[in-house]
Amino acid sequence: MPVLVTSPSIFGEMFGTAPMRALFSDHAMVQRYLDVEAALARAQAALGIIPANAAAAITEGADASHVDFERLTARTEIVGYPILPVVEQLSEWVEDGLGQYCHWGATTQDIMDTADVLQLRDALDLISDDLDAIGDALARLAAEHADTPMAGRTHLQHALPVSFGYKCATWLAAIDRHRARLTELRPRLEVVEFSGAAGTLASLGEHGLRTQAALANELGLGIPDITWHTIRDGFAETTGFLALALGTIGKMGYDVMLMMQTETGEVLEPFVPGRGASSTMPQKRNPISSEMMLAAAKIVREHHAAMLDAMVQDHERATGQWHVEWHAIPSAFIVASGGLRAAREVAEGLEVRPDAMRRVLDVTQGLIVSEAVMMGLAPRLGRQVAHDLVYECCRAALTSELSFPDALLAAPEIAAVFSVEEIHALTDPANYLGAAPDMTRNLLHRRGTGNSPG
Repeated sequence: MPVLVTSPSIFGEMFGTAPMRALFSDHAMVQRYLDVEAALARAQAALGIIPANAAAAITEGADASHVDFERLTARTEIVGYPILPVVEQLSEWVEDGLGQYCHWGATTQDIMDTADVLQLRDALDLISDDLDAIGDALARLAAEHADTPMAGRTHLQHALPVSFGYKCATWLAAIDRHRARLTELRPRLEVVEFSGAAGTLASLGEHGLRTQAALANELGLGIPDITWHTIRDGFAETTGFLALALGTIGKMGYDVMLMMQTETGEVLEPFVPGRGASSTMPQKRNPISSEMMLAAAKIVREHHAAMLDAMVQDHERATGQWHVEWHAIPSAFIVASGGLRAAREVAEGLEVRPDAMRRVLDVTQGLIVSEAVMMGLAPRLGRQVAHDLVYECCRAALTSELSFPDALLAAPEIAAVFSVEEIHALTDPANYLGAAPDMTRNLLHRRGTGNSPG
């Protein structure tokens, strides 16, 4: 197996999208460091802390294409962090001795944390686009199949009928909640980190907080309540959000895989020639996208667990826990992007098979709606009598050649109070969807993607 399945190699496009990997590439990361350094110089020049021509020169030179990455790698291994080596090179590019004004009053973590926030802001934009697209696709499925009956299952066995649109709507409601969570977490995450060596901004004296505010303004970020060098709930909340969103994606994938089983075939993933093929069994059409959705959910959850552990940091600068983030955050985002892309492919192209759903519903010849018969009999015979009669009829149907309607009609007590037509109506699963269609339409109406509520 490869060193990292998220790398752009054989498995890369399965475990992550190219746009997300690009955001977390070495070049993009270093460019963000330079962006923050340049913004800091501009902010300080506006406040009269450093010369304006220095800020202009630093901004002009802050281009990652100038970076000697071999030298940067060698120096980072010695220093332990990449910021000092980046600043060393940036200072050399800036002419007329103006490079001395780079990184004025800053500390390594100020630059790295703020650059990370910029990366995550862009990464969350990609996540948001996918969630929106998945939501739109699920809304279309829910609207189209609000009344399409299928077997509802508990403990992997037939329970009561539901509609396929209702099932899609339950997924959709969770996706919509994740979209709301994303909106809510952004103000907590997207704040600048500029606080100096121990978080007190002592190196800048009376200009410290003004510099922090000006830097935040330059970068379009918020101002934190206080230094967060070792208070990492914002980053942990972000991976927690990813874990929640991918948990829903994993649930969707699991349901689709089960519905795709040969014995049911109620839905199929979008057809692509060769997709999900077996090396030995030509008939196979494996649920590859759904498998990736489930795998991504499990992997992202583990990265979030690492982030929760990394929150427990010591004093004003962490001794190793910070480094856990450098692995967990990019990995979580890249794997999440792969899972979301797979979910988007499934939701947008899912092949729904109502005839197969009906065939599966009819496997028990009406037994799936035994509750409907019991509740229909109860007003005429009493609930307990109705329950016991229907129970015996179910046993008769299960142990003989009788269909459930025939077993009911064979019971004199039932035949005396119900006609053949009434029995067949009671045992038709399509007549026992409950409020599922209305629930589905109400959800679509509230989100503005459906007709008037039922």
